[in-house]
Amino acid sequence: MESILETRNLKVSFNEKEVLNDVNLSFEKNKITAIVGPSGCGKSTLLKCLNTLLEEEPSSNIGGEILFKNKNVNNMEREHIREKIGMVFQNPSPFPMSIYKNMDYPLKYYKKNKRDEIIKKKLEEVCLYEEVKDRLKDSALNLSGGQQQRLCIGRALCVEPEVLLLDEPCSSLDIKNSKHIEDLLVNLKEKYTIIIVTHNLFQARKIADNVIFILDGRVIESDKTVNIFNNPKHMETKNYIRHEY
Repeated sequence: MESILETRNLKVSFNEKEVLNDVNLSFEKNKITAIVGPSGCGKSTLLKCLNTLLEEEPSSNIGGEILFKNKNVNNMEREHIREKIGMVFQNPSPFPMSIYKNMDYPLKYYKKNKRDEIIKKKLEEVCLYEEVKDRLKDSALNLSGGQQQRLCIGRALCVEPEVLLLDEPCSSLDIKNSKHIEDLLVNLKEKYTIIIVTHNLFQARKIADNVIFILDGRVIESDKTVNIFNNPKHMETKNYIRHEY
């Protein structure tokens, strides 16, 4: 297994309240890893740690190590980390500007060339180009919820990250639009490593190669998806899969 991202003895607390403790994980390259667990268990906190976003919160205290391609992220420029490890949030978050400017924003920020070419390519990659090619100057806020989320994924991919983090990207979408996102992620893993937080066990079972189960801030089990769902090693995992939490 070739890992691209690792955590070693990762600990997180907010105002001395422990949220994550002794998290040791390895994320496999070009695979989808789903992080599951009950509400408040630390899933989203873990995700925000992985691209150092949590460090922006003044009440947070982070210990341990996060390694990206065997290099400690604390020794890397924050802008470089967030270029290489992109993030998409739970609710679609297009900027209040045109579709084109949404896509162009990260390209201008990171001073990329051939921006028109990249924008077209990334909109195609998220299966959105044919739907919006004649209205790129229209406000992104006029798009449907599913289109907005695909736009946000496309925007995150514009700078060619190696890892894409998604925090419950389908939670506000209907079944049809959720399926669009799920199918999209399965296709994207050929180019990117994908880590998704999801409350939807059916979704995790459907699209993930690996699953991490977190309970009360601790990793209870991390394994291949088939093993987690068919033959979990721990009773806590078994109970969660059976919806007993």
